[in-house]
Amino acid sequence: MDWNWQVIIDYLPTLLGGVGLTVQLVLLSGFLGFGLGLLLALLRISPSAWVRVFPFIYIFFFRGTPLLVQIFLIYYGLGQFNFIKESFLWEPVLKQPFWCAIIAFTLNTSAYIAEIIRGAIQSIPVGELEAADAIGMSYRQKLTRIILPRAFGIMLPAYSNEVIFMLKGSSLAMTIALMDITGLAKYISSKTYTVFEIYFAAGMIYLVLSWVILLTFRFLEKRMNRHTNYVPPDVATSTIP
Repeated sequence: MDWNWQVIIDYLPTLLGGVGLTVQLVLLSGFLGFGLGLLLALLRISPSAWVRVFPFIYIFFFRGTPLLVQIFLIYYGLGQFNFIKESFLWEPVLKQPFWCAIIAFTLNTSAYIAEIIRGAIQSIPVGELEAADAIGMSYRQKLTRIILPRAFGIMLPAYSNEVIFMLKGSSLAMTIALMDITGLAKYISSKTYTVFEIYFAAGMIYLVLSWVILLTFRFLEKRMNRHTNYVPPDVATSTIP
């Protein structure tokens, strides 16, 4: 097989034109999914079994079914219900492939984020929570000052993986005619018949985006968990001026 570098050079600007849409899909669905996932995680750790039922079913469904099926259910399936087609959300939101992709990605990633946050909260040392109770903190104070800040620091490595998975999962947006990186790669390859070269270039763009995400979360992890790297001075060997 003869490698055609020229087609990559010629169409790389076109492929890069899909980066904006891909980043929009990841950032917007990631932001909305984090908020929904946080709410679901707090419901999952509720002492009431009745409160835990809904988030459990929600998480079980969205983690147990393929993202592609969820996209099709929202984009193609909702239009089969007359009351949805007659609602005020149909034309501006539910009929638009961009917003259907955002809804699907948000619902999917929120289920994974909820479990990540729940695991982080439950891994907080019990002694820290007991100390908060000992000084008379209310549940709201304990949640905002201890539980959530500590959980965010613990969950960052796992959450960075979820964001990268979401970046790769965003390629499924091309199945509903969105021209993201993968959608443009499919269009260009069908036009030039250079499947390997174009999809290789698209893969390299995803690789660079994943590297940027990884470095960003590594920086945040060092900032939020800098207390774990503190090395106390050796009092026995230090000299007093």
